[in-house]
Amino acid sequence: MSSKYEENIILPNGKTVKVITSVVEASEKDVDIAVEAATKAFNEEWIHMDGHKRGRLLNKLADLIERDIDELAALESLDNGKAFTIAKSADLPLTIAVYRYFAGWCDKIHGKVIETEHDKFCYTRHEPIGVVGAIIPWNFPLLMQSWKLAPALACGNTVVLKSSEYTPLNALKVAALFKEAGFPKGVVNILSGFGPTAGAAIANHMKIDKVAFTGSTAVGRSILKASADSNLKKVSLELGGKSPNIIFADSDLEVAVKWAYQGIYFNHGQCCCAGSRVYVEDSIYDKFVEKFKAYSESMKIGDPFHNDTFQGPQVSQRQFDRIMSYIESGKQEGATLLLGGERHGDEGYFVCPTVFTDVNENMKIMQEEIFGPVVAIAKFKTVEEVIEKAHLTNYGLAAAVFTKNLSRAIKISNTLRAGTVWGYKESGFGRELGKYALELYTQVKTVQINLES
Repeated sequence: MSSKYEENIILPNGKTVKVITSVVEASEKDVDIAVEAATKAFNEEWIHMDGHKRGRLLNKLADLIERDIDELAALESLDNGKAFTIAKSADLPLTIAVYRYFAGWCDKIHGKVIETEHDKFCYTRHEPIGVVGAIIPWNFPLLMQSWKLAPALACGNTVVLKSSEYTPLNALKVAALFKEAGFPKGVVNILSGFGPTAGAAIANHMKIDKVAFTGSTAVGRSILKASADSNLKKVSLELGGKSPNIIFADSDLEVAVKWAYQGIYFNHGQCCCAGSRVYVEDSIYDKFVEKFKAYSESMKIGDPFHNDTFQGPQVSQRQFDRIMSYIESGKQEGATLLLGGERHGDEGYFVCPTVFTDVNENMKIMQEEIFGPVVAIAKFKTVEEVIEKAHLTNYGLAAAVFTKNLSRAIKISNTLRAGTVWGYKESGFGRELGKYALELYTQVKTVQINLES
């Protein structure tokens, strides 16, 4: 779809800060055009297509993504600085798996027959909602597309999706693959634009029936308000997190260190569920910190297209500045900067892995989502103490417990007010994967037939 707007989004390279290219910025008018196309496709074709045919289209799309895996992994790296090897070995296989999983659900969405009275026949139907507006973040562009598009399409909805202004390249490539796979015109509409314009237009649009959003809690609030102020569209939100990793003395220390390392540094710390708070039982605290520091120091940072790179640049100058401001806040509030806290190299948006110790729950680095390679490590003595500390945040997106005591692990998991993933407190609501995702994109209708009349 050609844009009715003349402005472009400039895309810099996170490694060199030089411009890669630019793409057309979607306007409010472009959103209107996309919604009209989605509405027409829903009413005239998509809602009437048999489920098994929708499933074949989704599987065909998965085949095309698999065919173009190298190109898509390269675009992912250019888009947000992710290491090419990680994009190819993690993001792409997971994306393909999501499309294939929901392809299997397309002809298995059904209601129930309800026995009420002998002269009545009552049943339920699980029907598509209509036009879905999807707004995705920049940290996992391909994967977040699949989390929104696959279940929405499987359930028979059409979609208008806005990619982040930082990461439009893969979204546009995937749009071409949808067309090649044979999806009818207007079923999937992908726009590149900014939140205050294109995003707000989606959230406020009177002809969009549901919005699915992944991003910050602040923006999630604005989308809820937009729904209330417009047509009371359905909303699902996966928002921020400040997830705790809880490590007991009886855990395998080497395993706990490795997972805590992955928990905070994977994707450069740019994960909603990143384990940015690590609580370690006091008897092993010093050993853990020593090992974790050594692991952090060994990290390979640099060009995302080098085979041994684990951490590339952050996504933007804005995100780089945000991370550095939190590091400065941690130092000013009295935390001990054990490692990092500075730019890696002389150019680009690279941040050294950063470790704080001697922290308390009132510090900003313990309360607010940083979205970068910054971790705070604290100690605890009792189960009751660590659960209380884990809950001292407005978020509840995810958590992890490391112990060999199965009973303790289950009891703590049941007690923690956190997902994995989604949905406690200010981390949003809705479950986007598995069978639960189908509930987000369908509505239940009851039909009653009076048999004697």
